[in-house]
Amino acid sequence: MVALVRREAGRNFCGCDTWNGVMAVVEIYTQWGCPYCTRALALLQSKGVAFTEIDAPGGSPERAQSRERSGRTSVPQIFIDGQHIGGCDDLMALDRKGGLDPLLAA
Repeated sequence: MVALVRREAGRNFCGCDTWNGVMAVVEIYTQWGCPYCTRALALLQSKGVAFTEIDAPGGSPERAQSRERSGRTSVPQIFIDGQHIGGCDDLMALDRKGGLDPLLAA
């Protein structure tokens, strides 16, 4: 079962600030209608990992936070246990090289 939550005002809808499971903490900044976001979300869902999707449309405080954390202006921006992974292409390349699963299991 995949847990998909959206964060509102810095908190997960589950009411917790962090995940307490054995899987890594995964955050993904997205924007509605973004095909790269959809592709990255689909990969994470296929891995069965819980993640926090942060809606970050252009001009929003969430987008500014994404830029501050990643140094990039585009979405998606993916973080695993606080480590910036990059965008969709970076996530896909990491998976192809076999580097994604170990990070998710950490």
